[in-house]
Amino acid sequence: MPDVPAGFDPKQARIASQWAHDRPLIACRFDPAGRYVFCGSEDAVVERFQLADGAKTILSGGHDTWVRALAFSKDGAQVVSGGCDGKLTWWETAAEAPAPIRSIDAHQGWIRSLDVSPDGTLLASGGNDNLIRLWNLADGTLVRELAGHERHVYNVAFHPQGQFLLSGDLTGALKQWDFAAGTEVRSFDAKPLHSYNGGQQVDFGGIRALAVSPDGKWLAAGGLHKASNPLGAVHEPLVLLFDWQTQKLERQLIAEGITQGVVWRLRWLADGSLMGLSGGGSGGFLLFWKPDVDKDYHRFQLPNLARDMDLHPDGLQVATAHHDRHVRISRLTSG
Repeated sequence: MPDVPAGFDPKQARIASQWAHDRPLIACRFDPAGRYVFCGSEDAVVERFQLADGAKTILSGGHDTWVRALAFSKDGAQVVSGGCDGKLTWWETAAEAPAPIRSIDAHQGWIRSLDVSPDGTLLASGGNDNLIRLWNLADGTLVRELAGHERHVYNVAFHPQGQFLLSGDLTGALKQWDFAAGTEVRSFDAKPLHSYNGGQQVDFGGIRALAVSPDGKWLAAGGLHKASNPLGAVHEPLVLLFDWQTQKLERQLIAEGITQGVVWRLRWLADGSLMGLSGGGSGGFLLFWKPDVDKDYHRFQLPNLARDMDLHPDGLQVATAHHDRHVRISRLTSG
């Protein structure tokens, strides 16, 4: 694990800044250098906010509809946006007036998730066409397609050691791929994150978040359970914690009392704990768990429903993207 930053204390979390857009926000990511937070929203543009002063720049011309996913080149020089139009668009991160570098038709339907390989060469995308595609990040050419999911791919994440890619779908299928060979290695049983309601005839849930601990010991998969009324948004946040080596489900991390919550993102913190974002009818929360305890040890209530979250490279600042059109920067610090 990285060193714990000075002043780190999730129980002292507080909102430090907030900036507004014209439409509800559904995605957010810090750039690797920590200068900006980029957001996707329920319109066809990307928003860049400068952390120093909140100055906003609009990145337009790359999409026809909502922008749902964001990822950066390893050096932070470029950002890639993934839209519900199935397009991937490359931009220069720090340009004064960013224009699309390239835009490609990558998937049929929504692109829900992006991730960049640890060596910075590959971009993984997953979408509603049940496919995972790997792209050369430098020039946007297709490297490989991974087929095997039977429903929408909700999440893709590279293992930090670089050999494997993980993917999760609507039905709780969680697959581990040797992406260089293009083969499925094994699967984890994440079915508790999926439910089928016969009366409403709807599949519900899915693997909304994936995070491998920096030491490679734990695989966390997040979403929801207790979906007694999916169309009425009655369900609770849930995280499944797997031992990476044995594939055993070691723990189900819960957050009691949040009856309309979904875990949308997970990030491991420097002290070895796990932070999750829950957003839904119950509002927005940052939830904090220790790997050896079922219940969250702290929850920080946000002012509004949130749909995405990211952790700054400093390990102290957290960005959250909200339905009330704001991106908020919280600090996990006593200072």
